Amino acid sequence: MTFDFNTYNTVYPARSHLYDDASKYSLRSSRLLSPTSSRAYSSQHGHDDDPRLKDLGKQIYDDYAAIREHYATPQYPIVLAHGLLGFAELRLAGGWLPAIHYWRGITDALRANGIEVITATVPPSGSIEQRAEKLARGIADVARDKSVNIIAHSMGGLDSRYMISHLQPKNVDVKSLVTVATPHRGSAFADYVFKEIGSDRLPSIYQLVQGVGMDTGAFEQLTPAYMTESFNPRTPDDPSVRYFSYGAMMEQPPLFSPFRHSHKIIRDVEGPNDGLVSVSSSKWGSYKGTLVNVSHLDLINWTNHLRWTLLKWMGQGPK
Repeated sequence: MTFDFNTYNTVYPARSHLYDDASKYSLRSSRLLSPTSSRAYSSQHGHDDDPRLKDLGKQIYDDYAAIREHYATPQYPIVLAHGLLGFAELRLAGGWLPAIHYWRGITDALRANGIEVITATVPPSGSIEQRAEKLARGIADVARDKSVNIIAHSMGGLDSRYMISHLQPKNVDVKSLVTVATPHRGSAFADYVFKEIGSDRLPSIYQLVQGVGMDTGAFEQLTPAYMTESFNPRTPDDPSVRYFSYGAMMEQPPLFSPFRHSHKIIRDVEGPNDGLVSVSSSKWGSYKGTLVNVSHLDLINWTNHLRWTLLKWMGQGPK
């Protein structure tokens, strides 16, 4: 996860005793992505005149490669809202094996800096309305009348927007929402999947999914038509909440990447994307920039560790 430090301090009032002069600790690496990198991406995929490449905003490459020992601590708790098919903690073998965390290492890193973290759990594939209701109850039970800031990955940003605009729990005061690769305008890949399945086979697919105990409400809500024609018009921003967003993009995924096919589908329709969500769809509120050369799962630290190990052996370790 990568955040703009100036925005961070603006949204989250700092406790000055926990950090030194920010100018002393530069988070910015000199190896910023140059404009030629966008042109390289464009040329590689045959889109030399693609105007969508001009809308990446600030291109975040390895700005935060140098990690500081101490950071400013937010005044209020941070709520982490997971995406589609997500979870807070997953145990596959009871207490015999370590738990699998959606926010891999991120929760620990935040808590190590004195931040109170609330990891929300919502129905993995439930509708936005179902997920938002569970999100609201989860925050209310833990926050107990405290103000909170929400950081949401993927569909978690839609749940959070709906909760803020429509549910407004009495004892939950949301100060800000930061969405990371959230499909605010849907995803072309959702359209592609529904077209491939076909309307005649869809009921049987849904029956199969429901048979293993999963909801199906989320899937059709991630289409561009639903988001732009239904969800967004009836879910206005709350003027008392500050909205920020980040997007992400990757170049051609490796041969065995799970995003290789979806990346191409979205790229041809929407332009630069992280394998599941395009940059254009990620923008909401104040857009803080595009994280470059990361996938949708890299954003929550679910990197391909085998790939990184091989790169490290070749002297090209991860940033």
